[in-house]
Amino acid sequence: MIDTRILEITAELAKADNIVIVPHKGPDGDAIGSTLGLMHFLRDKGHKANVIAPNDYPHFLKWLPGSEEVYIYEQQKEISDQLIAEAQIVFTLDFNDLSRCGGMVESLKASDAVFVMIDHHQEPSDYAHYTYSDSTMSSTCEMVHKFIEKLRAGKQITPEIATCLYTGIMTDTGSFRFSSTSSDTHRVIADLMDKGAKNSEIHNNIYDTNSGNKLQLLGTALQNLKVISEFNTAYISLTQEELDRHNFKKGDTEGFVNYGLSLDGIKFAVIFIENESEKIIKISFRSKGTFDVNKFARAHFEGGGHINAAGGKSDLSMNDTIVKFNKILPEYEQELTQ
Repeated sequence: MIDTRILEITAELAKADNIVIVPHKGPDGDAIGSTLGLMHFLRDKGHKANVIAPNDYPHFLKWLPGSEEVYIYEQQKEISDQLIAEAQIVFTLDFNDLSRCGGMVESLKASDAVFVMIDHHQEPSDYAHYTYSDSTMSSTCEMVHKFIEKLRAGKQITPEIATCLYTGIMTDTGSFRFSSTSSDTHRVIADLMDKGAKNSEIHNNIYDTNSGNKLQLLGTALQNLKVISEFNTAYISLTQEELDRHNFKKGDTEGFVNYGLSLDGIKFAVIFIENESEKIIKISFRSKGTFDVNKFARAHFEGGGHINAAGGKSDLSMNDTIVKFNKILPEYEQELTQ
């Protein structure tokens, strides 16, 4: 984001009392970490800033400072609509199209607020007045850190802000092992640790608070793992019955897809998860190297994301979705086997 646009945003902030911050539907660590980090920053500067999430998010993120103040649109529609109507600025974080907001879309479209997008996904749409988009960044949390620095407010990063931003960077980089992790990412992490982020506590709160049901569900997922060696591909499927049997909670399948990718020789890993309430199969795609799962998801499963991490969906049954997936794979034989 060029300096002249930063000056314009600074001027908008100077006029704004009420600010709303929105993550995408089904918010993950980067979405919640970035929105809460920005909320704390704006509140410290004297603004009335509130985070409104389209729907609920995993329990392993609810220890983050400020999490108890997040409005859940599906559960608190009336007050959420009022806050959006009163907002002078709406920040949308970790997504680049309003369709990612679920039931909040119409309320946001009706808003007269100035919209500011901060996001690291490819191909942003043009709904925002100010767009800070960089698909080379590891995470939206890293971008929020850069944004605060561009506002010349880096010294105002508190331990609460640092904790939220560290969490989002850690989760979106797979604990710093994904290729999106740059030397700049590590410098940002060092700065956040210097400003109060306790890395060991954050890691334990995210990864070491599993329930027995979640670990048993992981066991079921691994039993369902299929390898298609001729295409260096692996996939996992979980039916609604299997989720129910293990008392599934939102976020319990986070990271399961990476087990397929951890197999020697596998370049492409997928997980198919049945969601009876929405009547869809939710799909997560991961890859190594240059195989572009963003393009794959966009072309075949109404999705998108990053080169090595993307999501999508299918309106077909689980069986028909997997059959479709297997029929598509030969089209990518050269990319998957070279």
